[in-house]
Amino acid sequence: MESTRVESEAAIVVSDAVYTPEGAPAPVLDRLHVSIRTGEHVAMIGRSGCGKTTALSLIAGLLSADSGTVRVLGHTVAAERVRSCALMPQGDSLLPWLSLIDNVAMPLRNRGVAKAEAREQVRPLVEQWGLDSVARRRPHELSGGMRQRAALLRALAADKPVLLADEPLGALDAITRADGQAWLRERLRDRETTLVLVTHDVDEALLLADRVVVLAGRPANVTYESRGWFGDRRSRTELLADVELAAARTGLLTALAAQGAMRR
Repeated sequence: MESTRVESEAAIVVSDAVYTPEGAPAPVLDRLHVSIRTGEHVAMIGRSGCGKTTALSLIAGLLSADSGTVRVLGHTVAAERVRSCALMPQGDSLLPWLSLIDNVAMPLRNRGVAKAEAREQVRPLVEQWGLDSVARRRPHELSGGMRQRAALLRALAADKPVLLADEPLGALDAITRADGQAWLRERLRDRETTLVLVTHDVDEALLLADRVVVLAGRPANVTYESRGWFGDRRSRTELLADVELAAARTGLLTALAAQGAMRR
């Protein structure tokens, strides 16, 4: 009864999902089960190639499961899942003929907002991330980190109820990445956005999520869970020095190490 009640309140439910890539001899995901509450932030971590991006694509409606159910805001049809989600894939996917600010404003333009108004609406985001001085430059004139930040801002500008982010800070240097984590914590704090974050950075997962799950195995499933610290309002520096967070980090790293040992 409790499981049924929790799933009825969930924004995302992946139930017994199996997915086999075309031409592959075996599934990548086998009976995957994940339930995410409305407004909850869940981070998925795991070794490269374990199926994290595949799971994200199933939720986004870009892939369809061989069997099982994937439901987003009550929708199981892929096209409805796509409309419910803002997706930031690996790589920036910026349109090369548009300026940075026009790339960020693209979700608004797709909804019929005039170009000048769309620019004005996203300009505060661009300024807050320190990109105002390059707002009129095209992607080939930007550094990799700038393009990554612009892609993340574009996903946020879409203002969808579900945000799916695949390594959103992965191309940033360590200092900018730390700033990005702090910025995201602040910007997402008062939103009702449901977040699914894929990352290889354990600290990032703990800081940006309410819950962290480890995806492991061949085929993959959830093998370990930990609480996250997104709801804790202390600074990033204070949180990373927290004894309980350090213990959670150790537990996650141990689970990832066990995953690696199973693959050898």
